Amino acid sequence: MIAGTPSGFRDILPQEALARERISGTVCEVFSSHGYLPVETPLLESRDALERAGRIKGLPFQLFDVDGSLLTLRPDLTLPIARMVATRVRKDRLPVRLRYEAPVVREESSLKGQPRQFTQLGVELVGGDGAAAEHEVVRLLADTLDVLDVPAWHIVLGSVTPLKALLDACAPNARFREEALALVHDSDFVSLDGLVEKAAAAGGLSPAAARAICGIPRLVGGPEVASTLDALLEEAGVEQAARGTAELNRLVAMLQDLFSGGRASFDFSIINSFDYYTGIIFKGYAEGIAASLASGGRYDAVLANLGREGTAACGFALSLERLQEILGEPGESGVVTPGVRLAERPLRIAVPKGSLLKGAIRVLGAAGLPVEGLRDPGRQLTVREGDVEYVIVRAQDAPAFVGHGGCDCGICGRDSLVEANMDVLQLVDLGFGGCRFVVAEPRAKVGLAERNYAWRGTVRVATKYPRITQAYYDSIGQQVDIVTLHGNIELGPIVGMTDRIVDITATGTTLRENDLVVVDEVMECTARFFAGPAAYRCDKRIRDLAARLAEVAGGEQP
Repeated sequence: MIAGTPSGFRDILPQEALARERISGTVCEVFSSHGYLPVETPLLESRDALERAGRIKGLPFQLFDVDGSLLTLRPDLTLPIARMVATRVRKDRLPVRLRYEAPVVREESSLKGQPRQFTQLGVELVGGDGAAAEHEVVRLLADTLDVLDVPAWHIVLGSVTPLKALLDACAPNARFREEALALVHDSDFVSLDGLVEKAAAAGGLSPAAARAICGIPRLVGGPEVASTLDALLEEAGVEQAARGTAELNRLVAMLQDLFSGGRASFDFSIINSFDYYTGIIFKGYAEGIAASLASGGRYDAVLANLGREGTAACGFALSLERLQEILGEPGESGVVTPGVRLAERPLRIAVPKGSLLKGAIRVLGAAGLPVEGLRDPGRQLTVREGDVEYVIVRAQDAPAFVGHGGCDCGICGRDSLVEANMDVLQLVDLGFGGCRFVVAEPRAKVGLAERNYAWRGTVRVATKYPRITQAYYDSIGQQVDIVTLHGNIELGPIVGMTDRIVDITATGTTLRENDLVVVDEVMECTARFFAGPAAYRCDKRIRDLAARLAEVAGGEQP
Protein backbone atom coordinates (compact mmCIF):
# COMPACT_ATOMS: atom_id res chain seq x y z
CA MET A 1 0.00 0.00 0.00
CA ILE A 2 1.40 3.39 -1.04
CA ALA A 3 1.42 5.96 1.77
CA GLY A 4 0.46 8.85 -0.48
CA THR A 5 -1.78 11.89 -0.06
CA PRO A 6 -5.57 11.72 -0.44
CA SER A 7 -6.95 12.21 -3.94
CA GLY A 8 -6.78 15.85 -4.99
CA PHE A 9 -4.18 16.83 -2.39
CA ARG A 10 -0.40 17.01 -2.72
CA ASP A 11 2.80 17.79 -0.89
CA ILE A 12 4.73 20.95 -1.73
CA LEU A 13 8.49 20.56 -1.47
CA PRO A 14 11.02 23.33 -0.71
CA GLN A 15 11.82 24.54 -4.24
CA GLU A 16 8.17 25.02 -5.14
CA ALA A 17 7.35 26.40 -1.70
CA LEU A 18 9.99 29.10 -2.25
CA ALA A 19 8.47 29.93 -5.65
CA ARG A 20 5.00 30.19 -4.10
CA GLU A 21 6.40 32.34 -1.33
CA ARG A 22 7.92 34.76 -3.88
CA ILE A 23 4.61 35.08 -5.74
CA SER A 24 2.46 35.48 -2.64
CA GLY A 25 4.93 37.94 -1.14
CA THR A 26 4.70 40.16 -4.21
CA VAL A 27 0.91 40.01 -4.19
CA CYS A 28 0.68 40.84 -0.47
CA GLU A 29 3.01 43.82 -0.94
CA VAL A 30 0.71 45.22 -3.63
CA PHE A 31 -2.36 44.68 -1.46
CA SER A 32 -0.68 46.30 1.55
CA SER A 33 0.45 49.32 -0.47
CA HIS A 34 -3.24 50.00 -1.22
CA GLY A 35 -4.18 49.95 2.45
CA TYR A 36 -5.51 46.41 2.80
CA LEU A 37 -4.94 44.78 6.18
CA PRO A 38 -4.47 41.04 6.82
CA VAL A 39 -7.17 38.89 8.39
CA GLU A 40 -7.57 35.18 9.05
CA THR A 41 -10.74 33.14 9.41
CA PRO A 42 -11.16 29.61 10.78
CA LEU A 43 -10.52 26.61 8.56
CA LEU A 44 -13.89 25.25 9.76
CA GLU A 45 -17.11 27.22 9.42
CA SER A 46 -20.67 26.62 10.50
CA ARG A 47 -22.56 25.34 7.47
CA ASP A 48 -25.67 27.16 8.66
CA ALA A 49 -23.81 30.50 8.75
CA LEU A 50 -22.41 30.00 5.25
CA GLU A 51 -25.81 29.04 3.87
CA ARG A 52 -27.32 32.22 5.31
CA ALA A 53 -24.62 34.24 3.58
CA GLY A 54 -25.00 32.77 0.10
CA ARG A 55 -25.48 29.70 -2.05
CA ILE A 56 -22.98 26.91 -1.47
CA LYS A 57 -22.83 23.48 -3.04
CA GLY A 58 -20.45 20.60 -3.43
CA LEU A 59 -18.86 20.78 0.02
CA PRO A 60 -16.61 17.71 0.23
CA PHE A 61 -15.79 17.67 3.96
CA GLN A 62 -18.46 18.11 6.61
CA LEU A 63 -18.48 16.95 10.21
CA PHE A 64 -20.55 17.23 13.35
CA ASP A 65 -19.32 19.23 16.32
CA VAL A 66 -19.78 17.87 19.86
CA ASP A 67 -23.02 19.88 20.17
CA GLY A 68 -24.43 18.35 16.99
CA SER A 69 -23.97 21.43 14.78
CA LEU A 70 -22.78 20.82 11.23
CA LEU A 71 -19.34 22.20 10.32
CA THR A 72 -17.62 22.37 6.96
CA LEU A 73 -14.20 23.20 5.56
CA ARG A 74 -14.39 26.62 3.91
CA PRO A 75 -14.93 26.49 0.12
CA ASP A 76 -13.79 30.11 -0.34
CA LEU A 77 -12.83 33.14 1.76
CA THR A 78 -15.47 35.69 0.71
CA LEU A 79 -18.32 34.14 2.69
CA PRO A 80 -16.28 33.69 5.90
CA ILE A 81 -14.98 37.26 5.72
CA ALA A 82 -18.50 38.57 5.10
CA ARG A 83 -19.63 36.61 8.14
CA MET A 84 -16.74 38.05 10.16
CA VAL A 85 -17.49 41.65 9.14
CA ALA A 86 -21.21 41.24 9.85
CA THR A 87 -20.55 39.91 13.36
CA ARG A 88 -17.31 41.57 14.43
CA VAL A 89 -17.07 44.98 12.72
CA ARG A 90 -19.36 47.81 13.80
CA LYS A 91 -21.11 49.75 11.07
CA ASP A 92 -19.44 53.01 12.14
CA ARG A 93 -16.03 51.38 11.46
CA LEU A 94 -16.81 50.84 7.79
CA PRO A 95 -15.38 50.85 5.20
CA VAL A 96 -12.79 48.19 5.89
CA ARG A 97 -10.13 46.94 3.49
CA LEU A 98 -9.08 43.38 4.19
CA ARG A 99 -6.66 40.97 2.52
CA TYR A 100 -6.02 37.28 2.97
CA GLU A 101 -3.86 34.35 1.90
CA ALA A 102 -5.30 30.99 2.81
CA PRO A 103 -6.10 27.50 1.52
CA VAL A 104 -9.64 26.49 0.57
CA VAL A 105 -11.12 23.11 -0.32
CA ARG A 106 -13.56 22.34 -3.12
CA GLU A 107 -15.32 19.23 -4.35
CA GLU A 108 -13.04 17.32 -6.71
CA SER A 109 -15.70 16.63 -9.34
CA SER A 110 -16.50 20.32 -9.71
CA LEU A 111 -12.86 21.11 -10.52
CA LYS A 112 -12.47 18.48 -13.27
CA GLY A 113 -9.01 17.21 -12.40
CA GLN A 114 -7.82 20.31 -10.55
CA PRO A 115 -6.54 20.11 -6.95
CA ARG A 116 -9.17 19.94 -4.23
CA GLN A 117 -7.06 22.23 -2.04
CA PHE A 118 -5.68 25.45 -3.44
CA THR A 119 -4.59 28.80 -2.10
CA GLN A 120 -6.51 32.04 -2.59
CA LEU A 121 -4.88 35.46 -2.43
CA GLY A 122 -7.58 38.08 -2.23
CA VAL A 123 -9.08 41.30 -0.97
CA GLU A 124 -12.49 42.44 0.24
CA LEU A 125 -13.62 46.07 0.43
CA VAL A 126 -16.73 46.29 2.61
CA GLY A 127 -18.66 49.52 3.08
CA GLY A 128 -18.35 52.87 1.37
CA ASP A 129 -19.52 53.94 -2.05
CA GLY A 130 -20.33 50.98 -4.26
CA ALA A 131 -19.20 52.40 -7.61
CA ALA A 132 -15.96 53.69 -6.12
CA ALA A 133 -15.38 50.29 -4.48
CA GLU A 134 -15.82 48.49 -7.81
CA HIS A 135 -13.34 50.82 -9.45
CA GLU A 136 -10.83 50.47 -6.63
CA VAL A 137 -10.95 46.69 -6.58
CA VAL A 138 -10.72 46.26 -10.36
CA ARG A 139 -7.84 48.75 -10.43
CA LEU A 140 -6.09 46.80 -7.67
CA LEU A 141 -6.38 43.59 -9.68
CA ALA A 142 -4.87 45.35 -12.70
CA ASP A 143 -1.98 46.70 -10.61
CA THR A 144 -1.33 43.26 -9.15
CA LEU A 145 -1.21 41.51 -12.53
CA ASP A 146 1.05 44.27 -13.81
CA VAL A 147 3.51 44.03 -10.92
CA LEU A 148 3.62 40.24 -11.29
CA ASP A 149 4.41 40.72 -14.97
CA VAL A 150 1.66 38.30 -15.99
CA PRO A 151 1.90 37.93 -19.78
CA ALA A 152 -0.89 39.47 -21.86
CA TRP A 153 -3.23 39.81 -18.89
CA HIS A 154 -6.77 40.94 -19.52
CA ILE A 155 -9.73 41.78 -17.28
CA VAL A 156 -13.23 40.89 -18.50
CA LEU A 157 -16.22 42.63 -16.90
CA GLY A 158 -19.94 41.97 -16.85
CA SER A 159 -22.92 42.65 -14.60
CA VAL A 160 -25.85 40.59 -13.37
CA THR A 161 -28.06 43.69 -13.02
CA PRO A 162 -29.25 44.12 -16.65
CA LEU A 163 -30.44 40.56 -17.18
CA LYS A 164 -32.11 40.35 -13.78
CA ALA A 165 -33.91 43.65 -14.44
CA LEU A 166 -34.99 42.42 -17.87
CA LEU A 167 -36.41 39.18 -16.51
CA ASP A 168 -38.12 40.99 -13.64
CA ALA A 169 -39.87 43.18 -16.20
CA CYS A 170 -40.55 40.69 -19.00
CA ALA A 171 -40.48 37.06 -17.82
CA PRO A 172 -43.89 35.45 -18.41
CA ASN A 173 -43.72 33.57 -15.10
CA ALA A 174 -41.41 32.69 -12.22
CA ARG A 175 -40.50 29.31 -13.70
CA PHE A 176 -39.31 30.88 -16.93
CA ARG A 177 -37.19 33.35 -14.98
CA GLU A 178 -35.62 30.57 -12.93
CA GLU A 179 -34.88 28.41 -15.97
CA ALA A 180 -33.41 31.32 -17.94
CA LEU A 181 -31.08 32.28 -15.09
CA ALA A 182 -30.02 28.64 -14.64
CA LEU A 183 -29.15 28.30 -18.34
CA VAL A 184 -27.11 31.52 -18.30
CA HIS A 185 -25.39 30.34 -15.13
CA ASP A 186 -24.49 27.09 -16.94
CA SER A 187 -23.36 29.01 -20.08
CA ASP A 188 -25.84 26.99 -22.18
CA PHE A 189 -26.86 29.72 -24.60
CA VAL A 190 -28.23 27.24 -27.14
CA SER A 191 -30.83 25.93 -24.69
CA LEU A 192 -31.54 29.51 -23.63
CA ASP A 193 -32.40 30.31 -27.25
CA GLY A 194 -34.78 27.35 -27.30
CA LEU A 195 -36.47 28.36 -24.05
CA VAL A 196 -36.96 31.93 -25.27
CA GLU A 197 -38.19 30.82 -28.70
CA LYS A 198 -40.80 28.58 -27.10
CA ALA A 199 -42.02 31.33 -24.76
CA ALA A 200 -42.17 33.86 -27.60
CA ALA A 201 -44.15 31.46 -29.81
CA ALA A 202 -46.66 31.03 -26.99
CA GLY A 203 -47.09 34.80 -26.73
CA GLY A 204 -45.31 35.08 -23.38
CA LEU A 205 -42.47 37.29 -24.62
CA SER A 206 -42.35 40.22 -27.01
CA PRO A 207 -39.84 40.03 -29.88
CA ALA A 208 -37.82 42.80 -28.23
CA ALA A 209 -37.68 40.98 -24.90
CA ALA A 210 -36.70 37.74 -26.65
CA ARG A 211 -33.86 39.49 -28.50
CA ALA A 212 -32.60 41.05 -25.28
CA ILE A 213 -32.65 37.84 -23.21
CA CYS A 214 -30.71 35.93 -25.87
CA GLY A 215 -28.47 38.87 -26.72
CA ILE A 216 -27.22 40.04 -23.31
CA PRO A 217 -25.11 36.94 -22.48
CA ARG A 218 -23.47 37.24 -25.91
CA LEU A 219 -22.50 40.91 -25.63
CA VAL A 220 -18.75 41.35 -26.05
CA GLY A 221 -16.63 44.44 -26.70
CA GLY A 222 -15.38 47.74 -25.40
CA PRO A 223 -17.18 50.74 -23.88
CA GLU A 224 -19.67 50.74 -26.77
CA VAL A 225 -21.25 47.59 -25.30
CA ALA A 226 -22.94 49.70 -22.62
CA SER A 227 -24.81 51.63 -25.34
CA THR A 228 -25.83 48.42 -27.11
CA LEU A 229 -27.04 46.99 -23.82
CA ASP A 230 -29.01 50.13 -23.05
CA ALA A 231 -30.71 49.99 -26.44
CA LEU A 232 -31.71 46.33 -25.97
CA LEU A 233 -33.20 47.05 -22.56
CA GLU A 234 -35.00 50.20 -23.71
CA GLU A 235 -36.56 48.36 -26.65
CA ALA A 236 -37.71 45.63 -24.23
CA GLY A 237 -39.38 48.22 -21.98
CA VAL A 238 -37.04 48.09 -18.97
CA GLU A 239 -37.03 51.32 -16.98
CA GLN A 240 -33.79 53.25 -17.20
CA ALA A 241 -33.21 53.34 -13.45
CA ALA A 242 -33.25 49.54 -13.25
CA ARG A 243 -30.96 48.76 -16.19
CA GLY A 244 -27.58 49.11 -14.48
CA THR A 245 -26.04 50.74 -17.55
CA ALA A 246 -25.36 54.03 -15.77
CA GLU A 247 -23.09 52.15 -13.35
CA LEU A 248 -21.30 50.50 -16.27
CA ASN A 249 -20.70 53.86 -17.91
CA ARG A 250 -19.27 55.28 -14.67
CA LEU A 251 -16.95 52.31 -14.40
CA VAL A 252 -15.80 52.79 -18.01
CA ALA A 253 -14.96 56.43 -17.24
CA MET A 254 -12.94 55.41 -14.20
CA LEU A 255 -11.08 52.64 -16.07
CA GLN A 256 -10.71 54.43 -19.39
CA ASP A 257 -6.97 53.73 -19.61
CA LEU A 258 -7.53 49.98 -19.21
CA PHE A 259 -10.22 49.92 -21.91
CA SER A 260 -8.27 52.08 -24.36
CA GLY A 261 -5.10 50.05 -23.73
CA GLY A 262 -6.83 46.74 -24.50
CA ARG A 263 -6.47 45.52 -20.92
CA ALA A 264 -10.21 45.56 -20.12
CA SER A 265 -13.37 44.71 -22.01
CA PHE A 266 -16.97 43.72 -21.45
CA ASP A 267 -18.14 40.16 -21.93
CA PHE A 268 -21.54 39.30 -20.48
CA SER A 269 -20.96 35.58 -20.92
CA ILE A 270 -19.29 35.69 -17.48
CA ILE A 271 -22.50 36.58 -15.63
CA ASN A 272 -23.54 33.84 -13.21
CA SER A 273 -24.26 33.20 -9.52
CA PHE A 274 -27.30 35.47 -9.57
CA ASP A 275 -28.05 34.87 -5.89
CA TYR A 276 -24.49 35.78 -4.92
CA TYR A 277 -23.36 38.71 -7.04
CA THR A 278 -25.45 41.86 -7.17
CA GLY A 279 -23.67 44.04 -9.74
CA ILE A 280 -20.31 44.01 -11.47
CA ILE A 281 -18.58 40.66 -12.02
CA PHE A 282 -15.06 40.44 -13.36
CA LYS A 283 -12.42 37.84 -14.16
CA GLY A 284 -8.71 38.08 -14.87
CA TYR A 285 -7.20 36.05 -17.72
CA ALA A 286 -3.87 35.49 -19.38
CA GLU A 287 -3.23 33.92 -22.76
CA GLY A 288 -2.17 30.31 -22.67
CA ILE A 289 -4.07 29.19 -19.56
CA ALA A 290 -7.41 27.39 -19.67
CA ALA A 291 -8.94 29.01 -16.57
CA SER A 292 -9.23 32.43 -15.00
CA LEU A 293 -6.43 33.70 -12.77
CA ALA A 294 -8.78 35.80 -10.70
CA SER A 295 -12.49 36.13 -10.10
CA GLY A 296 -14.51 38.70 -8.20
CA GLY A 297 -17.38 41.14 -8.12
CA ARG A 298 -19.96 43.07 -6.14
CA TYR A 299 -21.84 40.99 -3.57
CA ASP A 300 -24.03 43.30 -1.44
CA ALA A 301 -26.64 40.54 -1.11
CA VAL A 302 -24.27 38.42 0.97
CA LEU A 303 -24.01 41.16 3.61
CA ALA A 304 -27.77 41.73 3.44
CA ASN A 305 -28.37 38.03 4.09
CA LEU A 306 -26.24 38.40 7.22
CA GLY A 307 -28.21 41.39 8.50
CA ARG A 308 -26.17 44.24 7.00
CA GLU A 309 -28.67 45.76 4.59
CA GLY A 310 -27.39 48.58 2.40
CA THR A 311 -23.72 47.67 2.79
CA ALA A 312 -21.69 47.61 -0.40
CA ALA A 313 -19.10 44.86 -0.73
CA CYS A 314 -16.67 44.05 -3.52
CA GLY A 315 -13.58 41.87 -3.80
CA PHE A 316 -11.63 39.31 -5.77
CA ALA A 317 -9.43 36.27 -5.26
CA LEU A 318 -6.35 35.16 -7.19
CA SER A 319 -5.39 31.51 -7.48
CA LEU A 320 -1.79 30.98 -6.39
CA GLU A 321 -1.61 27.71 -8.33
CA ARG A 322 -2.73 29.36 -11.57
CA LEU A 323 -0.28 32.20 -11.05
CA GLN A 324 2.44 29.55 -10.76
CA GLU A 325 1.26 28.04 -14.01
CA ILE A 326 1.24 31.25 -16.01
CA LEU A 327 4.49 32.55 -14.51
CA GLY A 328 6.24 29.25 -15.21
CA GLU A 329 7.49 28.71 -11.65
CA PRO A 330 8.88 25.13 -11.46
CA GLY A 331 8.79 23.05 -8.34
CA GLU A 332 10.08 19.76 -7.03
CA SER A 333 6.51 18.49 -6.51
CA GLY A 334 5.40 19.14 -10.06
CA VAL A 335 6.97 21.08 -12.93
CA VAL A 336 4.88 24.01 -14.11
CA THR A 337 5.35 25.28 -17.65
CA PRO A 338 4.33 28.73 -18.86
CA GLY A 339 1.46 29.14 -21.27
CA VAL A 340 1.87 29.75 -25.00
CA ARG A 341 0.78 33.06 -26.48
CA LEU A 342 -2.28 32.78 -28.72
CA ALA A 343 -0.49 34.65 -31.46
CA GLU A 344 2.21 31.94 -31.47
CA ARG A 345 -0.06 28.98 -32.25
CA PRO A 346 -3.04 28.13 -34.45
CA LEU A 347 -6.64 28.05 -33.31
CA ARG A 348 -7.15 24.53 -31.98
CA ILE A 349 -10.55 22.91 -32.68
CA ALA A 350 -11.74 19.54 -31.34
CA VAL A 351 -13.47 17.78 -34.25
CA PRO A 352 -15.58 14.64 -33.62
CA LYS A 353 -14.80 11.54 -35.62
CA GLY A 354 -17.54 9.10 -36.58
CA SER A 355 -21.06 10.07 -37.60
CA LEU A 356 -20.62 13.78 -36.79
CA LEU A 357 -17.41 14.31 -38.78
CA LYS A 358 -19.07 14.85 -42.18
CA GLY A 359 -21.41 17.51 -40.79
CA ALA A 360 -18.56 19.19 -38.89
CA ILE A 361 -16.49 19.42 -42.08
CA ARG A 362 -19.45 20.89 -43.94
CA VAL A 363 -20.23 23.66 -41.45
CA LEU A 364 -16.60 24.54 -40.77
CA GLY A 365 -15.94 24.79 -44.49
CA ALA A 366 -19.06 26.90 -45.00
CA ALA A 367 -17.82 29.19 -42.22
CA GLY A 368 -14.65 29.85 -44.21
CA LEU A 369 -12.14 27.51 -42.59
CA PRO A 370 -9.81 25.27 -44.63
CA VAL A 371 -10.98 21.67 -44.24
CA GLU A 372 -9.39 19.68 -47.08
CA GLY A 373 -7.02 17.87 -44.73
CA LEU A 374 -9.97 16.68 -42.63
CA ARG A 375 -11.63 14.85 -45.49
CA ASP A 376 -9.08 12.03 -45.45
CA PRO A 377 -6.80 12.40 -42.41
CA GLY A 378 -5.68 8.76 -42.46
CA ARG A 379 -4.20 7.88 -39.07
CA GLN A 380 -3.32 11.46 -38.18
CA LEU A 381 -4.66 12.61 -34.84
CA THR A 382 -4.11 16.29 -35.59
CA VAL A 383 -4.44 18.12 -38.90
CA ARG A 384 -2.84 21.53 -39.44
CA GLU A 385 -4.55 23.78 -42.01
CA GLY A 386 -2.99 27.24 -42.09
CA ASP A 387 -3.86 29.04 -38.87
CA VAL A 388 -6.15 26.23 -37.69
CA GLU A 389 -5.23 22.93 -36.05
CA TYR A 390 -7.92 20.25 -35.90
CA VAL A 391 -7.70 17.68 -33.11
CA ILE A 392 -9.67 14.57 -34.08
CA VAL A 393 -11.34 13.01 -31.04
CA ARG A 394 -14.30 10.89 -30.02
CA ALA A 395 -17.38 13.10 -29.66
CA GLN A 396 -17.71 12.08 -26.01
CA ASP A 397 -14.15 13.31 -25.35
CA ALA A 398 -14.44 16.69 -27.09
CA PRO A 399 -15.75 18.53 -23.97
CA ALA A 400 -12.80 17.23 -21.91
CA PHE A 401 -10.26 18.41 -24.50
CA VAL A 402 -11.80 21.89 -24.48
CA GLY A 403 -12.56 22.06 -20.77
CA HIS A 404 -9.00 21.15 -19.81
CA GLY A 405 -7.42 23.53 -22.32
CA GLY A 406 -6.17 20.98 -24.86
CA CYS A 407 -8.36 22.69 -27.48
CA ASP A 408 -9.87 26.16 -27.67
CA CYS A 409 -13.26 25.15 -29.01
CA GLY A 410 -14.99 22.15 -30.49
CA ILE A 411 -18.01 20.38 -31.93
CA CYS A 412 -19.98 17.50 -30.42
CA GLY A 413 -23.55 16.47 -29.66
CA ARG A 414 -25.56 18.00 -26.86
CA ASP A 415 -25.56 14.61 -25.14
CA SER A 416 -21.76 14.64 -24.84
CA LEU A 417 -21.84 18.11 -23.30
CA VAL A 418 -24.49 17.17 -20.76
CA GLU A 419 -22.75 13.93 -19.83
CA ALA A 420 -19.29 15.53 -19.50
CA ASN A 421 -20.59 18.44 -17.38
CA MET A 422 -17.49 20.53 -18.15
CA ASP A 423 -17.15 24.29 -17.70
CA VAL A 424 -17.65 25.33 -21.35
CA LEU A 425 -19.79 27.84 -23.22
CA GLN A 426 -22.40 26.26 -25.50
CA LEU A 427 -22.62 28.80 -28.31
CA VAL A 428 -24.32 27.53 -31.49
CA ASP A 429 -26.79 24.78 -32.39
CA LEU A 430 -25.31 23.53 -35.67
CA GLY A 431 -28.49 21.74 -36.71
CA PHE A 432 -27.01 18.42 -37.88
CA GLY A 433 -26.59 15.02 -36.21
CA GLY A 434 -30.16 15.02 -34.96
CA CYS A 435 -31.12 12.20 -32.59
CA ARG A 436 -33.09 11.67 -29.41
CA PHE A 437 -32.69 10.03 -26.05
CA VAL A 438 -35.42 7.59 -25.12
CA VAL A 439 -36.44 5.22 -22.37
CA ALA A 440 -37.20 1.77 -23.82
CA GLU A 441 -38.10 -1.73 -22.68
CA PRO A 442 -38.79 -5.12 -24.33
CA ARG A 443 -42.24 -5.39 -25.87
CA ALA A 444 -42.67 -8.75 -24.18
CA LYS A 445 -42.02 -7.20 -20.76
CA VAL A 446 -44.29 -4.14 -20.95
CA GLY A 447 -45.60 -3.37 -17.47
CA LEU A 448 -42.89 -5.36 -15.68
CA ALA A 449 -40.86 -2.24 -14.79
CA GLU A 450 -43.88 -0.67 -13.04
CA ARG A 451 -44.52 -3.85 -11.07
CA ASN A 452 -40.88 -4.10 -10.06
CA TYR A 453 -40.86 -0.45 -9.05
CA ALA A 454 -43.96 -0.98 -6.91
CA TRP A 455 -42.27 -3.58 -4.69
CA ARG A 456 -38.61 -2.65 -5.08
CA GLY A 457 -38.99 1.14 -4.89
CA THR A 458 -36.53 1.69 -7.72
CA VAL A 459 -36.21 1.08 -11.44
CA ARG A 460 -33.09 -0.58 -12.87
CA VAL A 461 -31.78 1.01 -16.05
CA ALA A 462 -28.89 0.16 -18.37
CA THR A 463 -27.21 3.09 -20.11
CA LYS A 464 -23.97 4.56 -21.41
CA TYR A 465 -25.11 7.95 -20.10
CA PRO A 466 -25.43 7.85 -16.29
CA ARG A 467 -25.60 11.64 -15.79
CA ILE A 468 -28.38 12.11 -18.35
CA THR A 469 -30.24 9.10 -16.97
CA GLN A 470 -30.00 10.31 -13.38
CA ALA A 471 -31.22 13.78 -14.35
CA TYR A 472 -34.20 12.32 -16.21
CA TYR A 473 -35.34 10.12 -13.32
CA ASP A 474 -34.80 12.99 -10.87
CA SER A 475 -37.09 15.11 -13.06
CA ILE A 476 -39.92 12.55 -12.90
CA GLY A 477 -39.40 11.81 -9.22
CA GLN A 478 -38.41 8.16 -9.47
CA GLN A 479 -35.50 6.44 -7.77
CA VAL A 480 -33.20 4.69 -10.23
CA ASP A 481 -30.41 2.11 -10.04
CA ILE A 482 -28.11 2.73 -12.99
CA VAL A 483 -26.09 -0.05 -14.59
CA THR A 484 -23.44 1.61 -16.75
CA LEU A 485 -22.56 -0.32 -19.90
CA HIS A 486 -20.32 0.61 -22.83
CA GLY A 487 -22.10 -1.16 -25.65
CA ASN A 488 -25.10 -3.33 -26.55
CA ILE A 489 -27.27 -1.47 -24.04
CA GLU A 490 -30.35 -3.26 -25.38
CA LEU A 491 -29.17 -6.51 -23.81
CA GLY A 492 -29.75 -5.18 -20.26
CA PRO A 493 -33.52 -5.72 -20.14
CA ILE A 494 -33.47 -8.54 -22.72
CA VAL A 495 -31.46 -10.80 -20.41
CA GLY A 496 -33.30 -9.57 -17.31
CA MET A 497 -30.39 -7.61 -15.82
CA THR A 498 -32.34 -4.33 -15.89
CA ASP A 499 -35.91 -3.19 -16.39
CA ARG A 500 -35.27 -0.59 -19.07
CA ILE A 501 -32.61 1.28 -21.04
CA VAL A 502 -31.90 4.94 -21.63
CA ASP A 503 -30.13 5.29 -24.94
CA ILE A 504 -29.69 7.44 -27.99
CA THR A 505 -31.50 6.68 -31.25
CA ALA A 506 -31.62 8.34 -34.64
CA THR A 507 -33.87 6.03 -36.70
CA GLY A 508 -35.11 3.52 -34.11
CA THR A 509 -33.90 0.61 -36.22
CA THR A 510 -31.87 -1.07 -33.45
CA LEU A 511 -34.81 -0.82 -31.07
CA ARG A 512 -37.20 -2.38 -33.57
CA GLU A 513 -34.82 -5.18 -34.51
CA ASN A 514 -34.50 -6.12 -30.84
CA ASP A 515 -38.27 -5.73 -30.22
CA LEU A 516 -37.88 -2.80 -27.80
CA VAL A 517 -40.57 -0.16 -27.51
CA VAL A 518 -40.15 3.47 -26.47
CA VAL A 519 -41.62 4.31 -23.07
CA ASP A 520 -40.71 8.00 -22.86
CA GLU A 521 -38.68 10.73 -24.53
CA VAL A 522 -35.74 12.10 -22.53
CA MET A 523 -34.35 14.85 -24.77
CA GLU A 524 -33.45 15.74 -28.34
CA CYS A 525 -29.87 16.26 -29.43
CA THR A 526 -28.06 17.98 -32.29
CA ALA A 527 -24.44 18.98 -32.72
CA ARG A 528 -23.27 22.13 -30.94
CA PHE A 529 -20.29 24.44 -31.21
CA PHE A 530 -18.75 25.24 -27.84
CA ALA A 531 -15.66 26.87 -26.40
CA GLY A 532 -13.56 27.06 -23.27
CA PRO A 533 -14.33 30.14 -21.14
CA ALA A 534 -10.79 31.54 -21.12
CA ALA A 535 -10.22 30.88 -24.82
CA TYR A 536 -13.57 32.43 -25.79
CA ARG A 537 -12.94 35.57 -23.76
CA CYS A 538 -9.32 36.05 -24.80
CA ASP A 539 -9.40 35.00 -28.46
CA LYS A 540 -11.52 36.98 -30.90
CA ARG A 541 -11.07 34.24 -33.52
CA ILE A 542 -13.44 31.99 -31.55
CA ARG A 543 -16.13 34.64 -31.23
CA ASP A 544 -15.89 35.42 -34.94
CA LEU A 545 -16.11 31.72 -35.80
CA ALA A 546 -19.17 31.33 -33.57
CA ALA A 547 -20.88 34.19 -35.40
CA ARG A 548 -20.13 32.66 -38.82
CA LEU A 549 -21.29 29.23 -37.70
CA ALA A 550 -24.53 30.73 -36.41
CA GLU A 551 -25.13 32.22 -39.88
CA VAL A 552 -24.35 28.89 -41.54
CA ALA A 553 -26.61 26.93 -39.18
CA GLY A 554 -29.40 29.47 -39.54
CA GLY A 555 -29.27 29.13 -43.30
CA GLU A 556 -29.30 25.34 -43.24
CA GLN A 557 -32.06 24.86 -40.71
CA PRO A 558 -35.69 24.94 -41.91
